[in-house]
Amino acid sequence: MVALSVAVLLAAALVYTSFSASTETREPSQLIGAASGISYDMTGKVVTGSVRHEGDDLSFTVADRDDPSQSIPVTYSGTIPDPFRGGREIILTGEVKDGVFLGERDTLITKCPSKFTTESPTANDS
Repeated sequence: MVALSVAVLLAAALVYTSFSASTETREPSQLIGAASGISYDMTGKVVTGSVRHEGDDLSFTVADRDDPSQSIPVTYSGTIPDPFRGGREIILTGEVKDGVFLGERDTLITKCPSKFTTESPTANDS
């Protein structure tokens, strides 16, 4: 009975810590004016034409998926995934400082576009 109680308590503690450690991803519009010193997971689309390499650093702008007018500049250093480029969706962990999202080293993930999108037929396809 004691062993079963301990096992249940450990399982509950594991579930609690895994849910409390997770962070919700936020879009750039939710991070504009965010407090410094807090770690966030940001998701959005890399603005086409905004990617610049400056030594070991990479700077670019990320916009909301649904409202490209809402964007935040990003500075990142670390591994850059092969499919990274303007127009791609990303997820990046970091913090906001002076209006710039500072990405943590080696946390950049590029979401690849689906190969299986359906296209509507055009009049020329007949």
